[in-house]
Amino acid sequence: MARNTDPSCKQCRREGEKLFLKGPRCESDKCAMERRPYPPGEHGRGRIKETEYLLQLREKQKAKRIYGVLERQFRRYYGKASRQQGITGENLLFLLETRLDNVVYRGGLATSRKDARQLVRHGHVTVNGRKVNIPSYQLKVGDVVEVKEKSKDAARVLQAVKYAEGRPVMSWLKVDHDKRRVEMTAQPKREDIELPIKEHLIVELYSK
Repeated sequence: MARNTDPSCKQCRREGEKLFLKGPRCESDKCAMERRPYPPGEHGRGRIKETEYLLQLREKQKAKRIYGVLERQFRRYYGKASRQQGITGENLLFLLETRLDNVVYRGGLATSRKDARQLVRHGHVTVNGRKVNIPSYQLKVGDVVEVKEKSKDAARVLQAVKYAEGRPVMSWLKVDHDKRRVEMTAQPKREDIELPIKEHLIVELYSK
């Protein structure tokens, strides 16, 4: 399984904003963006000429890093989004939002998308009662995601549920923290996705 092994904090610093890749740590004073709010590397504090292409590229890289998707897979998502009816940029975000690992995170069963991905890969999650260990599994309206019975009281799950108490619940999800259960009740809408992503720049980049 291909995955991004770059240090999470460096990814945030490279994009110049918090991507919340490490859950609670990102909200503490240990966050690297609080201590070193400039790009990593020898020339991190130098001036960078912001061209149109650079802005488009950085927006794509930001979206990839937030959702934990690599280049080839991200390009496939874009291709699928462009073939669907509607606005391509919004379709792209909807495909990324309805990934299993993202829904596990959004539902408060993991403290970060990276943690959610590991939870799924290790077989702790079921979809409609069947074990699914593919983080990119695409969920549909009506699908029910649960943590397996023997894993419901695992330390990492309990920590996630506690952390989720301070986070808003997505309007397209029905969450039951006591049962460690999340149901996808509707398709997400653009206003539901509060992430700082300008999807039109990604579309412009791939349209060249």
